[in-house]
This record gives sequence, structure tokens and C-alpha cells, in this order.
Amino acid sequence: MKSRICEILGIDLPIVQGPMSWMTDAHFVAAVSNAGGLGILGPNAGLHKAPKTTEALLQTMREEIQKVKALTDKPFGVPTILSNDLETVPKVVDLLVEEKVPVVLINGLDGYDYRPMLEKFKAHHMKTIFRPLTPTVENARYAQEIGADIFVATGFDEGGTVPERVIGTFSIVPQMVDAVDIPVMAAGGIADVRGVRAAFALGAEGVFVGSVLLATIENRMHPDVKKMLVESSAQDLILFRTLPAYYRSLPTQLAWHLKALDESGASRESLAQAQTGGYGMRLGMLEGDLEKGYISVGNGVTYIHAIRSVKETIDDLMQDFI
Repeated sequence: MKSRICEILGIDLPIVQGPMSWMTDAHFVAAVSNAGGLGILGPNAGLHKAPKTTEALLQTMREEIQKVKALTDKPFGVPTILSNDLETVPKVVDLLVEEKVPVVLINGLDGYDYRPMLEKFKAHHMKTIFRPLTPTVENARYAQEIGADIFVATGFDEGGTVPERVIGTFSIVPQMVDAVDIPVMAAGGIADVRGVRAAFALGAEGVFVGSVLLATIENRMHPDVKKMLVESSAQDLILFRTLPAYYRSLPTQLAWHLKALDESGASRESLAQAQTGGYGMRLGMLEGDLEKGYISVGNGVTYIHAIRSVKETIDDLMQDFI
């Protein structure tokens, strides 16, 4: 059974890997694409320290893109936003065009004019996936209007930057499916075949996953943290406010501190500042520092029971499509 997602992206299976900051590199992304899905290089891909200049950021991403090309002849993707500085976005767009990246993930921000970049990508026959922080009928229709190929409906169950509205994945997906004609992917809390089947039953034509692929041999997450994923469930997760909305984490000293600050009435700005200067994810997930870092995963962590290869994980999730 083929979905429109596969036809549009040129992949074998309707599964896309989320661009988790710090957690991707060419080896991991190529493994996802070689397993039949779509791998995406995330911000700080392959790095242990953030680049200090825009030029360095672009150069390191260019190098990682070229490494992926050397490891797979399958499609892969890169997001348009690689840092908090939105002024770099046009330069990233030019980089993706120069490197002929097959698929672009557009991180949808309300109020940003995406038409010029969509026109440029279409002119170079590049496919686009539009994924807003918080999906709404309005931004789904906007994505369709400007020519995006695929829309991602992200529910509150996800890891990483959680949507602003507390609407679960399996409530938001059918709403987005009913709102647009372009194919919709479900994101948030999907980590086993039951979640995949539920997403498709609600009208999704693919799944967009992150946490379940962290617990793989090829992922660069710290081994001790992978073990924590296997031993944890959604009941263990700590939710706290920050910018732009919420984060959730497995228990770490920093996560408990952020939760305490939140409960004491601290502002979102001060909570964001307390996240170890924004490097809490790198310290916790990449370096395994459970004192100064946090471990961002979605509610699907409940269904992660072993550290497997990327191919084994994708084959399990996609068993109805193989």
C-alpha cells in the first residue's frame, strides 16, 4: 500500500524522522533514509558545540549534507530554521538550493512570509513539508495555499518544543485532515504500530516521529540516556513552561528545577534562561549530564522497550506497509 507521502517524497515507507536538535548526524539520517523513510538533518547536526557565526553554521551544515549524500542515494531533508536568528533563514534557503537537498522542512511561524522560499523551492523541484509549532485550520490552509506539499499536524503528546495548545495528537489530526486537501502527517507520541494504525485510521497519510528513533543504535544520544528511555514511561515525564510554549523531560536535576520555577510563578522568559543558556538539551541528551541538562522526549516513550537498529525500528512501525 502506497500513500501520497511516499509518492511526493520518493520514499518507500510513509515515515519521516523529526529534525531533533543535536541528535542527528549524517550517519543517523542516512540510516533512516536507507531503511525506507525520510531522514532529516536537524540543527547542530553532527556537532558538539554550536557554531559561533552564521558562516560557520552554514558551512557545518553544508559538510553534513555532503556526508549524507555519500552515505545514501535516497531522499533526505533539512529544515529552513537552524538557529534562533531568523535572519539566517534566507541564507539557509540558498544553501539548500545550492546543495540540491531533495526535501525541505519548513518550520512554520505565524506571520512569516513563506511564499518567496516556496517559489524558489518549487522552481528547483524540491519538495516541502510544512510543520507549524501549533497546528491550526488557518495555518494548514495557508500551507496549502502557498503550495506546500505536505502538512504535519503535531499534537501535545510530542517531545521537543510542545505546541501552545493542549490538544492531543489524535484530536488534532482529523481536524487538519478535514481542513485541507494536501496529505497530512501525524506527529506526537507515536512510537509503536498501534499509534501508526490509529493515525492512519484518522486520515493521516504518514507519521512524523522523533523519540522512538532516539533509542536506536545509530542515534548519537548518550548510551545512558538511551537506557533511561527504555526504562521510562510517560508517567515519568516532567512538563514545564518555557519559550515559546512548553517542554517535557525525563527526570533530571535541571528538569525538577525548571518545574519548581514554573510552579513558583516564574516567567517563561526566566524559565528559558534557566535552561542552561539554551544548551540543556545538548548537555542532557548528547553528553548524559543529568544535573545540568534535560532529556526531551514525547509521551510515546512508554512504548520504547529496547535499543534497536533504525531499520528494525522502522520495519516494526511500518509493518503494514512492507
